[in-house]
Amino acid sequence: MVGRYARVVVKLSGEALAGRSGWGTDPASLAQLADELLSVHALGVELAVVIGGGNYFRGRMADGWGIGRAEADNIGMLGTLMNALMLRGVLTARCDSDIRVMTAVPIQSVAEPFIRLRADSHLRRKLIVLLAGGIGQPYVTTDYPAVQRALELEADALLVAKRGVDGVYDRDPNLDQDAKRFTTLTYTEALAAGVKVMDQSAFVLANEQGLLMHVFDVAAVGAMSAICQGEDIGTRITP
Repeated sequence: MVGRYARVVVKLSGEALAGRSGWGTDPASLAQLADELLSVHALGVELAVVIGGGNYFRGRMADGWGIGRAEADNIGMLGTLMNALMLRGVLTARCDSDIRVMTAVPIQSVAEPFIRLRADSHLRRKLIVLLAGGIGQPYVTTDYPAVQRALELEADALLVAKRGVDGVYDRDPNLDQDAKRFTTLTYTEALAAGVKVMDQSAFVLANEQGLLMHVFDVAAVGAMSAICQGEDIGTRITP
């Protein structure tokens, strides 16, 4: 193993798989993500990936469709599984490693159910594990499950790959060109500032349980492996 981390969980938003369109899946984006993940795996780092589904459906879209939030979240969870299966296909085509999809929403014909000890065993055997379905419950985005899975699997760090954002800022950099990017930040500071890069519930859990987090731009080539090797790219958030 090269670098500071032996095991990491990567959080990918659904939009990261969609490319510039923000909708569906983009072959070029999928290929780039696969290469980034494989570069981490090549270091000998044990790797799990939590995948969102916002490129297909989000719970907050419920009102516009005239359906309930719980139903909308269930649709979104299925979107995460679609993304995981797509990413597994791309990864499998690019490497000889075994890729497993595990889901909190049981669909036995296409994925394994998430069982913590089984996931831990897969990681110890150097399999790449793709985690779909959030935690299997509505009213929760994939931010909170990403922290939860990182804690359950005793990861050294959670790597949060954001689309169009290269870290945490004191103001929205898309609206204010003078916005300042933080190199390091504590969860207490992030909560006090009302940082929107992740759900506050995810920050609270990470802070309580002492999880280290890196927030960086998913489009930054080499960022994932560089972080695992000791570079502080983007923003490092600490308890």
